[in-house]
Amino acid sequence: MPYTILEQPLGTPRPIRIVVVGAGASGLNVVRNVKEHMQNVDIQVYEKNGVVSGTWFENSYPGCACDIPSHNYQYSWAPNPGWSEYYASQKEIREYFERAASEHGLLPYIQFGQKVVDARWEETEGVWRFKIEDVSTGEVKEDYGHFLINASGYLNNWKWPTIDGLHSFKGPLLHSGAWDNSVGLAGKNVAVIGYGSSGIQLVTAIQPLVKSLTTFIRGPTWITAGFGSKYAAPGGLNFTFSEEQKETFRKDPTAYLAYRKGVEHELSSRFKMLHKDTPEQKAAVEFSRVDMLRRLGTGEKAEHLAKTLIPTFPVGCRRPSPGNGYLEALSAPNVDVITGRDISRIEADGLVLKDEKTGTETKVVVDVIICATGFDLSFRPRFPIVGRNGVDLRNAWKDRATAYLSMTPADMPNYFVFLGPQAPVGHGSAIPIVEHLTKYMLKMVYKIQTEGYKAVVPKKEAISEFVDHADTFLPRTAWAGKCRSWFKNGKETGPVTGLHPGSRLHWFHLLKEPRYEDWEWTNVNPANRWAYLGNGFSTMEAEGKDLTWYFDAPEKEYGSFVY
Repeated sequence: MPYTILEQPLGTPRPIRIVVVGAGASGLNVVRNVKEHMQNVDIQVYEKNGVVSGTWFENSYPGCACDIPSHNYQYSWAPNPGWSEYYASQKEIREYFERAASEHGLLPYIQFGQKVVDARWEETEGVWRFKIEDVSTGEVKEDYGHFLINASGYLNNWKWPTIDGLHSFKGPLLHSGAWDNSVGLAGKNVAVIGYGSSGIQLVTAIQPLVKSLTTFIRGPTWITAGFGSKYAAPGGLNFTFSEEQKETFRKDPTAYLAYRKGVEHELSSRFKMLHKDTPEQKAAVEFSRVDMLRRLGTGEKAEHLAKTLIPTFPVGCRRPSPGNGYLEALSAPNVDVITGRDISRIEADGLVLKDEKTGTETKVVVDVIICATGFDLSFRPRFPIVGRNGVDLRNAWKDRATAYLSMTPADMPNYFVFLGPQAPVGHGSAIPIVEHLTKYMLKMVYKIQTEGYKAVVPKKEAISEFVDHADTFLPRTAWAGKCRSWFKNGKETGPVTGLHPGSRLHWFHLLKEPRYEDWEWTNVNPANRWAYLGNGFSTMEAEGKDLTWYFDAPEKEYGSFVY
């Protein structure tokens, strides 16, 4: 067939369907920005839960809160001057996301109780084919989309610890990632396994309630002032905003923005501290060591805890936890801190411990066992995502997850994931990260829509060279220190797979303009790449448009050259 002219103006967006997995912070941000800024885009979100907010719905354990200041853990398009505390609780954060979704008209785009169980790329048509399971009935339906945006998050695939006899325990067995609020803890003998951020918050919250608390600490961890501690209460502690402060934020948007910028400045100015052997790192170690000793108090128990808990690895090797009240809780008389003894097995009424040196076994009888043992942080998807040439992402990421700037793996056309491998989540709020990622993704979608492309996928060499750069750079950071961390997929040593090789601002700068040359593009019309030029007219000269816009700010075109 001879080539024919596409009878439409240059810039006409062709119809695109986007399927989003998950209605947490990332998924909601995608919907809002598509709704407000794009045309001819049909978007559908599938959410396995019955409500929005993702991890802030699923994690409801006692003490669950954010370690990022509330006023900086919010969307730029949904400011909330009314946060009640500097570090907000899980309940208040969940309510914030629910309110944002409702007030901005995002709920009609979401199907709740629906779980994506299979996604496969179809090369000929340039679409993803999905199988969607109804969580309540098990019924499976099919759908399609030109783009798949995976916003399912990385803090929701919780896992039980691998301990012999775990499920032989006859009392309540709880996990922090799937909390059962019907189980009462008051007056009970409770064991908590895990000393990451969830375990720290749990121990602090339940210590005053329980009869006895046994907690297991396998190694040291820095308990230090939280992110944005300069603006927190003395000692980096949480505080409640007064009604006068909240009213000022409501009535004076300029003052509110200045406050948020001040907090954000502190969050973004900590990267020197996260380098090895810098004066900032040395100062952080000394401050944290002295502060931990002060909070542990005095006496034989405090001295033992100090030897066990205060690390020799850099501050930031593991994500630091403010742990407000945690060290004080460990020093309480009803708390037994177990170190140097592994859990050999679990029996019907408690835990059997084995001394590392002597092999002697002892038993701890408890009423309740709580596992705060974290999540699967391998980045591997929980359902088949099968891309070009039959590549299943679960297999491709079996040994190590790699992606283009954290968002797109090799062989996965028209696919994006939020906060994948090598994202800058080691310091600062995740919400600006999500917003920058969304802008980048939608720029790519818009180019597909308006320039005659069917599919886009990153070049494999662009990914491999980025990984090489990251592996060469990251050993100079605290994240590469010898400690067990999710930054290294739960390993003590090895490559830092979970973090960007640079600061947050370094990554934001990198994402300002896509490097289109790092991608492979497939045309809708293989006969002529210029088919999208259409009928010779431009959408910029439609009726009512300003036809002399280029006179208004001629120097603006050069603005992106200066930072």
